[in-house]
Amino acid sequence: MSGVNPDVRRLSEWGADRLHQLAEAYDTPLYVYDIARVRENARRIRAAFPDAEVSYATKANTSKPVLRALQDEGVGAECASAGEVQRSLDAGFTGSEVRYTAVNPPSEDLDHVCALAADHPLTITIGAADTLDRLAERDFFGKLAVRVNPGVGAGHHAKVTTGTDPKFGVPYDEVPSLLAAAADRGFDVVGIHAHAGSGISGDDLSAHRELVSRMGALARESPVSLEFVNVGGGFGVPYKEAEPPLDIAAVAEATREALGEVDAQLAIEPGRYFVADAGVLLTRVNTAKPTPETLVVGVDAGMTTLVRPAMYGSYHEIRNLAPDAGEREAVETLVAGPICETSDIFATDRVLPAPARGDLLCIGNAGAYGYEMASQYNSRPRPAVVCLDEGEAYLAVRRETLADVTSLEEP
Repeated sequence: MSGVNPDVRRLSEWGADRLHQLAEAYDTPLYVYDIARVRENARRIRAAFPDAEVSYATKANTSKPVLRALQDEGVGAECASAGEVQRSLDAGFTGSEVRYTAVNPPSEDLDHVCALAADHPLTITIGAADTLDRLAERDFFGKLAVRVNPGVGAGHHAKVTTGTDPKFGVPYDEVPSLLAAAADRGFDVVGIHAHAGSGISGDDLSAHRELVSRMGALARESPVSLEFVNVGGGFGVPYKEAEPPLDIAAVAEATREALGEVDAQLAIEPGRYFVADAGVLLTRVNTAKPTPETLVVGVDAGMTTLVRPAMYGSYHEIRNLAPDAGEREAVETLVAGPICETSDIFATDRVLPAPARGDLLCIGNAGAYGYEMASQYNSRPRPAVVCLDEGEAYLAVRRETLADVTSLEEP
């Protein structure tokens, strides 16, 4: 890949010839991750927050090459499920580098994580007082943090704004007494945690600062000594071509100022920021259907491959990689997948060099919440994943087959 901007990687900076080669070698739809870009993003974050504990919200992308690269860069793993904890340990993270931040954890999750904690001294973050009883029942009295509901939320969509939703965390005013109660019961209380939401941009930074300020005040009032104050992540990336990148250095400075003096280490946990612009989705045009309203461009990827446009109305840049694309007429298109749902749309009124059957399209900023949210709806196999690293391409996840889709069914 060529010409990577230090702050943001635009879709135009992915080499078309290389992407064509990958599509020919591995078929489509195909996710492509550039591991070198993941490392660059990690180094930028660590440089902006040199004194903070930096973790990766693994739910954004749990590909083993991504996890290994971030562990190599000195980034920890913030996990939302037992599966993410297991995958992080399997990728090489030590227990001390892993935090399990549970949201209404199923019993099976707690069973598995508590069993792992016996050999891997990880931290468990609780979001409800009764989770203390559930952990004690499993003989876990190790490192414990409390997730706070700070009453401040932000994010790119209401569905990912967590800071004000009662589902997430312990009410702010109840946290000091819960910290004291946990310590009295023998838990090793090490921190507090809050998260405003996902995809926070410059417009949301006032909410982020308010959350951080509240967490600083809470830390200063804590009845127990804390090792860290985790103010979450959610740092946004520019999905649209003209959007500027987030000024991460300014965000870091504002975060430190808002936190104030605390006798604990600042901790952050970005996810999307590490991986979004390190990934693209390749898809092949199978149908070009003129209609009175628009040119319907049917592709072999769908909402089962990348659900963000259908779920959140998210914008992803699309590029026609046809060799003669620059010579074609620019037309308004509706780019749609093969799923039997009206919502299975990647873009409407999108101006592209007139796509034709067989063209290869590239969808940008697909490294976060792409493959992670893929499904087998309509009994469709999930795509393959290829990684690029040091100029080499290798298969990270094989393409599912129809046999894989039905493999768990009883005869």
